[in-house]
Amino acid sequence: MTLSLGERWTLIDRISKETVTFGKYEHTLKDAVGELTVKPLTGIPVAIAIMYCFWSVFGSFAGTLMTDGFFVKLFDGYWLPWIQEAFPGQGSWLYAIMVDAGGFESGEFVLSDNCFEAFGALTSGLFVAIGVVLPAIFIFYLMLALLEDVGYMPRLAVLLDTVLHRVGLHGYAIVPTILSLGCNVPGVTATRILETKKQRFIMMTLLAIFIPCGAQIGIMEEVVPNLLGWILLYLIIGYFIFGYILNKIVPGKAPEFLIDVPPYRKPLLNNVSKKVWGRIAGFFKVALPFVMLGCAIVSLLYLLGVIQFIGDLLAPIFVGWFGVPKETAGPLVAAFLRKDLAVAQLSVIEMTEYQLITAVVLVSIYFPCVATFAMMLKEGWKELIAAIGVLTIVVFAYGGMIHLIGILLGVA
Repeated sequence: MTLSLGERWTLIDRISKETVTFGKYEHTLKDAVGELTVKPLTGIPVAIAIMYCFWSVFGSFAGTLMTDGFFVKLFDGYWLPWIQEAFPGQGSWLYAIMVDAGGFESGEFVLSDNCFEAFGALTSGLFVAIGVVLPAIFIFYLMLALLEDVGYMPRLAVLLDTVLHRVGLHGYAIVPTILSLGCNVPGVTATRILETKKQRFIMMTLLAIFIPCGAQIGIMEEVVPNLLGWILLYLIIGYFIFGYILNKIVPGKAPEFLIDVPPYRKPLLNNVSKKVWGRIAGFFKVALPFVMLGCAIVSLLYLLGVIQFIGDLLAPIFVGWFGVPKETAGPLVAAFLRKDLAVAQLSVIEMTEYQLITAVVLVSIYFPCVATFAMMLKEGWKELIAAIGVLTIVVFAYGGMIHLIGILLGVA
């Protein structure tokens, strides 16, 4: 016997009443807090408060407690003097690359008194990687893992959905964005959660250009703490300006998204520790070798005169268009290997505060580091070429715009 549509629903309703037992719903405090963190009126202030706490803990632990309070004393007070004496061939090219480029005053070779200025693979390379970057990414990934395990990240995605739609994305794009604040490599990988090619391309391009990694932020917190707010402001503005433009010119759709918002839960130590260890292990495998290699290559290029040649060649662009010293050519070369290393190098170049802001922003929006480049290539060579084309335009357009703003404000 064939039932009509109305009869089918009647049968379904009768069966459900006979087989399903409904419990009484009690609105708990946890439910109330969950609702408050999703509604814009209350959720946005809560999100700002959480991000402020996130940033405060990040800066206090990574910069003040670990880097300044422990690693600077360890490396500058003990490791640097020891390696300067123990490594043979003081004043030779190998010594300059591995330990200390130093300098000559009155015909005598003068050693550096801190690891930041030594620029050797075994001094600056190790100090940047272990003394500055490691504490930064450890506390970043620890706090991120806690927010994930508690269940806050889906709520943040819901809150930011309307804003991110302006750049052709949806709320869950906040996940690769925040991951990229730790490292761009897992951020690029996380773009796979987005549904369309258009969204993945926009997200991947914006991450490669405007999102500084935790290592880079850690270095900025250490060497230019008073300028960090301005640097991040320029990057955030660029993220939305060029995201909006890409949304208009890149063909394709940006559909709505459905997301399950789980109840708040107590974080599990096992889950948090596995997430943190997995991400830290990735740093030791990928970042540490590239930091040391970057120091060695840049030192070699300085010794061979390549950096001087590039600086002279690009001087009209650096000085005239971007408004920064031609010496920034060296850090831009290093940025392809490690952007955190490049920021450290910029900090010892003599320039005004606004020039330093411009130079650090340029390093951030410049060509992605080699690890991110390799990950973008795995996502597709056509997308990579297109992203590089967008990146080139953005560097010249936005870099020139920042210089123009400085001229108009009278600070360039």
